[in-house]
Amino acid sequence: MVKQIDHIELIVRDVAAYEEFFTALGFEVVLRSNHHGGSVELQLPGPNQPIFEIHKVCGEEVIGVNHIAFRVDDVNEAYALFQEKGYEIIGAPRFSSHTGRTNMNGRDPDGWRVQICDQVRTDPTE
Repeated sequence: MVKQIDHIELIVRDVAAYEEFFTALGFEVVLRSNHHGGSVELQLPGPNQPIFEIHKVCGEEVIGVNHIAFRVDDVNEAYALFQEKGYEIIGAPRFSSHTGRTNMNGRDPDGWRVQICDQVRTDPTE
């Protein structure tokens, strides 16, 4: 079912400072969007590297790891599995215009948010 870690979302105070930090470490910017009031996605060069999605803290969120997203071939299949197993579902699969992908959110056994997303990644600015 899960193919790889797709991205890890970090909530921070200063997106620009984190972008500078990660690019200094060798990460490359793969996407900037207005998601959460402005976010940046960074990835190490090479195949199958996870992406760090970084956005500024807002609302009731707290600084730190917000969720880990797992990449699958079929989000609807993952949704059906969550339903079948009785895992907590936060929302049905939906297309995000910010990332150009379909994803769903659920919770692991301890209540941490888990995101499941498809492999399609399009630049929403195109």
